[in-house]
Amino acid sequence: MKRALKHGLPVFFLTAALAMAQEAGGAPAAEAGDPLLMWKWINFGILVLALGWLMAKTLPGAFKSRTESIQKGIAEAQQQKKDADKRAAAVDQRMSALGTEIESFRVQSRLEMEKEGERLREETAAHIRKLEQQATVEIESAGKAARRELRVYASDLALKLAEERIRTRLNADTESALVNNFVADLKRQESKN
Repeated sequence: MKRALKHGLPVFFLTAALAMAQEAGGAPAAEAGDPLLMWKWINFGILVLALGWLMAKTLPGAFKSRTESIQKGIAEAQQQKKDADKRAAAVDQRMSALGTEIESFRVQSRLEMEKEGERLREETAAHIRKLEQQATVEIESAGKAARRELRVYASDLALKLAEERIRTRLNADTESALVNNFVADLKRQESKN
């Protein structure tokens, strides 16, 4: 019994075995009717002690390994929970900053649109000035050409008008007088030469 206690067998099993033996009454085997009854009880006690010893040897290690695996699982779950909390906090932070980012994008795009609008206005104004300059040059050259054509036309008209006036003033007698004067002038010049 001291040996069983030394190996850590539960006292319950020992007391249960002793109690069973005392219930038998400690009566001689002949009185109980079965000559092997005492050996059966001894065999039962040995079996209980062996089972208790076997359980004392294996169960603490099994419980210890099971406890370690449970603790390891709890530690892993706590680490996963911490990681999940960090990710959730990061997502919450990004979600709270999302409104600010959207507003900054709006402001930035509005500024870019205003700059682009100003650039287009300046580009359009420069193009209009260029077109106006081209139109001015074309108008001036068209005006010069029209004046030139007008001068030519006016000189043609003046010549025709002068010719008509001269023809109307000249009649057949004046013409013959002019021709005779011309011929006389030629003769005089011929004689001088």
